Amino acid sequence: MTQPAQLAPYESDGLTAFRVHPGGVVLVQDASEVVTVVRLCHEHGVPFVARGSGTSLSGGSLPVAGGLVIALNRMNRVLDYQPRSQTIVVEPGVVNQQVSRHVAQDGLYYAPDPSSGPVCTIGGNVAFNSGGAHCLKYGMTANHVLGIKAVFPDGELVELGGRSHETAGADLAGMFVGSEGLFGIALEIVLRLLPLPERFHTVLAAYDSLEKAGDAVASVVASGLLPGAMEIMDKLAIEASEQAVHAGYPTGAAAALIVELEGPEEEVAAEIPRLDAIMQASGAYELRVAKSAADRMNIWKGRKGAFSAVGRLSPDYIVQDGVVPRSRLGEALAEVQRLSARYGLRVANVFHAGDGNLHPLILYDGRIEGQLHQAELLAGEILRMCIRLGGSITGEHGVGVEKLEFLPEMYGEAEMELMNRVRQTIDPQELANRGKLLLSASDVGKQSHAPHPLESAGVISRA
Repeated sequence: MTQPAQLAPYESDGLTAFRVHPGGVVLVQDASEVVTVVRLCHEHGVPFVARGSGTSLSGGSLPVAGGLVIALNRMNRVLDYQPRSQTIVVEPGVVNQQVSRHVAQDGLYYAPDPSSGPVCTIGGNVAFNSGGAHCLKYGMTANHVLGIKAVFPDGELVELGGRSHETAGADLAGMFVGSEGLFGIALEIVLRLLPLPERFHTVLAAYDSLEKAGDAVASVVASGLLPGAMEIMDKLAIEASEQAVHAGYPTGAAAALIVELEGPEEEVAAEIPRLDAIMQASGAYELRVAKSAADRMNIWKGRKGAFSAVGRLSPDYIVQDGVVPRSRLGEALAEVQRLSARYGLRVANVFHAGDGNLHPLILYDGRIEGQLHQAELLAGEILRMCIRLGGSITGEHGVGVEKLEFLPEMYGEAEMELMNRVRQTIDPQELANRGKLLLSASDVGKQSHAPHPLESAGVISRA
């Protein structure tokens, strides 16, 4: 496709502040077509970007100016399923939640559960090492990918890992996961499945301060319990979620904490009294335990819908993604509140509290001159805070174009050189997803905190 109206839906992903006009979009049907297109791109020096549903929140699937978008949504087949070995082989266009639906009849499921699970694709999850609410206990996408068949940027077909649950040698599949498309395109992905938990115990606690909620998380972790998930939402996020999905959250609360135990019946039964004692002593002014599967799903409906619901509070917002050590969670939240007041911009906080993964949603109005710039400056301060506290600039959203300038602040010169050498070895022409995760060789040294380095170069433009 090359017509402007056909290309328009591909100009941006979930980071709508930036747009790039692609040279064309190819709707591939199977692996052989992907390989053919990639080899032609290599032969003619045409940059390309693989794209699924476009839910990336860091500009990771933003097109390369003048290059091709290789759209993978039609590659949505389950290629093999082995319930006895608890593995499934899927194409990259398979939607995350479809995997669990496909295997549920055998008492299995796929653990990574990003909030965009109903629409995001496994290929995109692999590219960004997606997590979700239950990554605390079960890990990220990388922990559930056993093998990958991929095409490198020069058109070479490779098989990384395999179908065995145990691997020997270098974890090449693990290296591919989270590479944000710089190493090529995954054509087939072997996923590890897990048995469905026998029992859930879901608690919703309301607090009059974010600090108390953060301290409750620290208490749960210190007790030795390992819940399936621990999530916190602040007052703004609760307000937005209630307007959207009416989950019955305590709207007067400064923070709501969701803690969920899951696993074998005997294990959960033994853990419930310990968790209940901790929650009773945590300073919560309201505790609600899900009495049924419907109650549990309603609680999670509110949390899963929080990102999109914030659109009811503001015409525009930036979804940030950083990590701090759990022991410094309260300190980080207090700093976010201070920065919010300093910049005069509201910040709604939704985060995976169990592993310190913050998701501050910075509210702004793009119609007001300078507000987007102020929101980006605030986002940058939050990322630098995460680095300063010993954390990371990204937990699951990836670097994309949004955080390009911050990666060298997190890593030293030797580490950055190593990353670039690996990238250059696999793709010396920088054809695969050029301009994401790592600055191109020609852009090194051009980092600038405002405007974005790729915007200065004319590669990307403001929406």
